[in-house]
Amino acid sequence: MNTSKSPPARAHDAAVVAMLKADPEFADAYLAAAMDEADQPGGQAALLAALRQVAEAQGMAAVAQRAGIPRESLYRALSPNGNPTIKTLLAVLGAAGFHLAVTRHG
Repeated sequence: MNTSKSPPARAHDAAVVAMLKADPEFADAYLAAAMDEADQPGGQAALLAALRQVAEAQGMAAVAQRAGIPRESLYRALSPNGNPTIKTLLAVLGAAGFHLAVTRHG
């Protein structure tokens, strides 16, 4: 087993974070797509992953500071097993330059 390679999920995360750093406007479409699929199986975990990747691209410590959340708490809230409160979710979205919007579908 070659231990020098990143696991596929980590390699994917790193690639997405790099894309978000290179094109910050990509985050708009990326988070919108994740939000649109949040009610699908696995969608909530994917939304947390997308928000974590956006925060990592902007600098997790900077996003945590702007949100008024300790960095460790932010990592925990956005982890695969995270379950952030609506207060935390809104604070992180706001700190990353986004707001939550509701539209009628169908």
